[in-house]
Amino acid sequence: MNQLKNETSAYLLQHADNPVAWHPWGEAALALARERDQPILLSIGYAACHWCHVMAHESFEDEETAALMNAHFINIKVDRDERPDLDKIYQTAHYLLTRRNGGWPLTLFLTPDELLPFYAGTYFPPEPRHGLPGFRDLLDGVATLYRERRDEVRRQSEALRTALAGAFRPAQPTAGLDESLLEKARDELAERYDPDHGGFGDAPKFPHPTTLEFLLQRWLRSRTDEGGPDLKALEMAAFTLKRMALGGMNDQLGGGFCRYSVDKAWMIPHFEKMLYDNAQLLPLYARGAVATGSSLFRRVATETGEWVMREMQSPEGGYFASIDADSEGEEGRFYLWTADEVAALLPEEAYLYFSHRFGFDRPANFDGRWLPHVYVEYEALERRFSRPQNEIRRIVEMARDRLLAARSARVPPQRDEKIVTAWNGLMVRGMAIAGRLLGREDFIDSAERALAYVRRALWRDGRLLAAGEKGCARLPAYLDDHAFLLDGVLELLQLRWNSGRLRFACQLADILLDHFEDRDGGGFFFTADDHERLLARPKPFADEAMPAGNAVAVRALNRLGLLLGERRYLDAAARAIEAASGPIARAPMVHSAMLTALEDRFEPPRIVVVRGEEPELSEWAAHLRASVDPRLLGFAIERGAADLPPAIALKESRDEGPVAYWCEGLQCEAPLTDIDTFSRKVNAS
Repeated sequence: MNQLKNETSAYLLQHADNPVAWHPWGEAALALARERDQPILLSIGYAACHWCHVMAHESFEDEETAALMNAHFINIKVDRDERPDLDKIYQTAHYLLTRRNGGWPLTLFLTPDELLPFYAGTYFPPEPRHGLPGFRDLLDGVATLYRERRDEVRRQSEALRTALAGAFRPAQPTAGLDESLLEKARDELAERYDPDHGGFGDAPKFPHPTTLEFLLQRWLRSRTDEGGPDLKALEMAAFTLKRMALGGMNDQLGGGFCRYSVDKAWMIPHFEKMLYDNAQLLPLYARGAVATGSSLFRRVATETGEWVMREMQSPEGGYFASIDADSEGEEGRFYLWTADEVAALLPEEAYLYFSHRFGFDRPANFDGRWLPHVYVEYEALERRFSRPQNEIRRIVEMARDRLLAARSARVPPQRDEKIVTAWNGLMVRGMAIAGRLLGREDFIDSAERALAYVRRALWRDGRLLAAGEKGCARLPAYLDDHAFLLDGVLELLQLRWNSGRLRFACQLADILLDHFEDRDGGGFFFTADDHERLLARPKPFADEAMPAGNAVAVRALNRLGLLLGERRYLDAAARAIEAASGPIARAPMVHSAMLTALEDRFEPPRIVVVRGEEPELSEWAAHLRASVDPRLLGFAIERGAADLPPAIALKESRDEGPVAYWCEGLQCEAPLTDIDTFSRKVNAS
């Protein structure tokens, strides 16, 4: 019988009524496979995944297909969001078996004793199509293969075990880890850059926020170089951000970005919205807005943050995981319009401007309907209609509001209300940075509420849990959960000092060192030393849809170590950089987050601690808040703050007014007591 009815995962519950005898991953299912000597059909997906829904409807809801699955296999469903450890291992196995990148749904057939895949794929149609076998035919073929050619299956499985071990063994550390690697990565990106539409490579196009952050940081740091600023890095980052902001991948009515674009012009997205994408793009747009003065970037950052608070934050404070691609059984339906629908909602003049800007005066761009995509910018509308740009903008904004209100009455896509710790850590950081740079205290409040939720619901007996849903949390946390959350806490500490929050940061850092660090080879494993034993224990350095956990751990530990003068954190970060040197040297471009962290080695962060009393303290802190310098970390701490660690307590306040302690790396300058001198120093950085 189907065993998913008592699960809390929205994805697993989507399959709880299938006629398939699904099991959740666990010892009970694995033991049953060994006992019956039946191969395992492992299916990995997530709640917002469109093609997961398609395969479920075509195959898993079909009685004939389910009968084959139940007769020949032990069928196990895994939610990728809950078990990224399994997903990392089996996506890699898929690549080794097929020499193609994987995706979701991920479909694998495993040996029951060793759990090694001997056949792998992603989506399979019910009948042969586009070079793919029909799923029922595949089930028969795999069952026959396992039954009649067992020796061949075992030989292949053992070969895969060896290949997996090699795939998860990082390249040997290399000497000469220098700034040339940063230039090499930047040049590789320039070769792949699309100057017409922004982004890198051809369709489908993903936002690659770690790459954009690396480029934006290269430009920001190069502004004071003797050779001048790296304007090419700025162009690649800013133009890509602009084209994504104007495209259909950005929800032009309600805010928030979809996962990727199916075309090279960012027009038509794969419609699901993931928390982790928006958590990375939000601070990029906020930083880009302040650094370049772009009103577009400011608007997009503001709308993204407001969307997060409106649609992705639970009443208890945590951020939800995702919003589905489908509604009413159709991909993208919630977001699409006919021209008649829009014309009926708007006055004639508003429809004229709106249709020109968003393409409703052109052929439909999605199956006979329109997804808003900016075709004409306001400057061109001003020239075309001989009307001031600000008036046209006001009318178009009114039209957007009216359409958004009408859209809100539609049947919405399903929201996965799982709270994933790692993704919440990313969004805490994103909302904190955006709140600081845009002057949005409500964004900062939102980040504080999310952090409070994680500490209340996902921190248990001194250890972190990976995810929670419906009040239930049980899975042990991974590297990303600890690293991303630590990074987010450090951002919040710069805005609102709290000694208890600092102690929590230190607890997270200590767990990284005690349970995740590779004490022999350096770096951090994805799973803890007391985690369930799996086929492999990855130590990821390359970025995927999110930054590599090792990269974020390096950045956060290095900066926390500098703030506290704590050598353990600094040394662990240095060991991780050395361990990553081989992989970085071999393929710099796919290690953007690690390269961004590596820059702290060449140009140590500036740790600024301001001590004083209100209201003067806030006046000094305002200068720190406005800075876009990626090297600058500023902490404003009231004179009477209690429970300060020694390195901060030694930075004493004074009776005459605030005092700033300015340190670069471990070297500190004489305290600053004049706000004008302090302001000039911050602005010059």
